[in-house]
Amino acid sequence: MSKTRTDERSVGNETYGFDAIRGNQAGREFYVAMCPFKSIPKLFIFNDEFVPPEMRAQRILRNTRIPALKNYIINNPKDYIFSSLTASVDGVMKFSPSPSEGQDGKTGRLYISMDATILINDGQHRRRAIEQALKEMPELGHEMISVVFFQDKGLKRSQQMFADLNKNAVKPTKSLNILYDHRDNFSQFIVRLINSTEIFQGRVELEKTAISNRSTNFFTLSGISDSTMTLLGINKGRKITEEESWNVKQFWTEVSKNIPEWQLLIQGKVTPSELRKNYVNAHTNLLNALGIFGNILITEYPKDWKEKIQGLKKIDWSRNNIEWEGRLLQKGRMLKNKLGIELAVNTILKNCGVKLSSDRLEFENRK
Repeated sequence: MSKTRTDERSVGNETYGFDAIRGNQAGREFYVAMCPFKSIPKLFIFNDEFVPPEMRAQRILRNTRIPALKNYIINNPKDYIFSSLTASVDGVMKFSPSPSEGQDGKTGRLYISMDATILINDGQHRRRAIEQALKEMPELGHEMISVVFFQDKGLKRSQQMFADLNKNAVKPTKSLNILYDHRDNFSQFIVRLINSTEIFQGRVELEKTAISNRSTNFFTLSGISDSTMTLLGINKGRKITEEESWNVKQFWTEVSKNIPEWQLLIQGKVTPSELRKNYVNAHTNLLNALGIFGNILITEYPKDWKEKIQGLKKIDWSRNNIEWEGRLLQKGRMLKNKLGIELAVNTILKNCGVKLSSDRLEFENRK
């Protein structure tokens, strides 16, 4: 970015100048410019958080998101990526094509009056994270980010741009984020787990977070991740120790050995769709319950949890078992609430000979 004094471009006495590319979308010109990080905090403003939503063109900044984004830049200075910011310019903006391309040229210089107001339609959290990162690593100031500039057509148009950008954006699923996140230790641990544990091998939906009735997959990657995190009692991001890794693999292996229907699945004597239709142990809620159960079991019985887990064989996992009603089922349909999962944990614990604590008995009183 350069500050230019120019009258001949009819922009104003002082301008911001960027190398840019001109495009046309829906009958309107827009410009893509490369902006150095150090210019970002000065260039853009936020709507005041005290202004009513109907008078703004952005959501209120969620400061809780900023530290993670800032650390992402700082911890990966040679290997980070940010998508473009999108902004509306309320003021004078002029594009000057390169002389070699003529007046219809697509590349050139974009000049924006320093008196103009530039609002971010998409990317306010990235903007603040860049600002915070520069305070800790000023040398990042020469890093570049692309910005898409539109001419501001008023509050309603800016609000519509915000709505369109967010409504039509397709976010990747949680499972796909886990599969592709090579920086996160836990995500990569889960990927290794499904490839090295018999019950998971070839039976995990890697992209979606839900499984269709006819799918040949039995688990979702996100479901295994959530239940394993609960099993270990940790948050995402922490490095897994060798002991924890061994315990997790042993736990899921022992669970599969002691749930008869899962053994039939391994042996190829039953299909995933048949199990989903007739049993509660083919659903994500049960997987989550097993994660909680495992955490309790390994914590309270660190030396003989494998003996206790054999009680899983005694459980009637069929949907016809009235014991699941109000826990994992409601009138024969799978429940999707936390209380139901906790009540299912109690059923599993009792069948495995584990006395319920006072905290766990509280869940029974809340039915």
